[in-house]
Amino acid sequence: MSRLVISSQFEPYLNIAVENYLLSQPSDGEVTMYLWRNRRTVVIGRNQNPFSECDVQRLEADGGYLMRRKTGGGAVYHDTENLNFSFVVPYESYDVARQLGVVQAAVASYGLSTEVSGRNDVLCEGRKFSGNAFAKSRHARLHHGTILINVSTTEMQRYLKPHPAKLQKHGVASVHSRVVNLAELMPEITAEGLIPRLVEAFEREYGKAQRLDFDELAKCEPVEALHSEFASSEWKYGNWGQFVAQRSERFEWGGVEIEVEVDESSATIAGVRIASDSLFPDTIALAERLLKGASIQEPPATGDCEETKILTDIFSLIYEKN
Repeated sequence: MSRLVISSQFEPYLNIAVENYLLSQPSDGEVTMYLWRNRRTVVIGRNQNPFSECDVQRLEADGGYLMRRKTGGGAVYHDTENLNFSFVVPYESYDVARQLGVVQAAVASYGLSTEVSGRNDVLCEGRKFSGNAFAKSRHARLHHGTILINVSTTEMQRYLKPHPAKLQKHGVASVHSRVVNLAELMPEITAEGLIPRLVEAFEREYGKAQRLDFDELAKCEPVEALHSEFASSEWKYGNWGQFVAQRSERFEWGGVEIEVEVDESSATIAGVRIASDSLFPDTIALAERLLKGASIQEPPATGDCEETKILTDIFSLIYEKN
């Protein structure tokens, strides 16, 4: 059994509120695909500093939106020529390759060949048209991503501020050269045309889908509460405006910028903030918890964390430079 939701709105905080609501509900073993688009939006990962990723002032002056998601990963630009997909999948059915296979099959129906690369990016002719991120709840796991169809690369460059280290790692000189719009490769592709092909590929893989009405979902109280949370200044900006990166590095799993406050009297770390585009936001949050109150002489134990290497790399960046 499967379920399908297609957004009727372009307002980012509402769209992501519906996504998070779907993730929070018991799935009864059903796989849900949710398709949605935003107007002029920079979306940042849960642990990112908005002011180092985006020209926030310019974006908002132009009537755009800054939106922070609850998954990890890096900053991306959305307009209505970018189609977002979300898979909400029970733990026992979760399979990233299978889910991405739906996207690849829909694109393949236009005669384009694709491949999965790196941190779960999807490429066509060696250039990225889809980036993906992940989360989980008590009931299910979330896999969501983008499909660049005919996004304004001019506006993408106008608002995003990529880190030089990230560009150097990819051996390129700009955001524009790392990504590709599918319409550049196949001009007949549109968001409106791709949606039914995604639905067809989804139902071929997971069976006939029950349609859920987006507008009805948008009216329910939990979605309204989530909408307010995502739209709030506290969630979007926090106190990142005062963040000063003292140490930074780019690792295989992503980049980090770290601000550390030391209590000299007790020789401990009084506070720490970590900005990161890691796909493992819970591990970044764990690193902050472990470091706060730790001795400045030696790093805290990493414990039994699944992503021990991320903790080890972060700790080495702090302690090797003391």
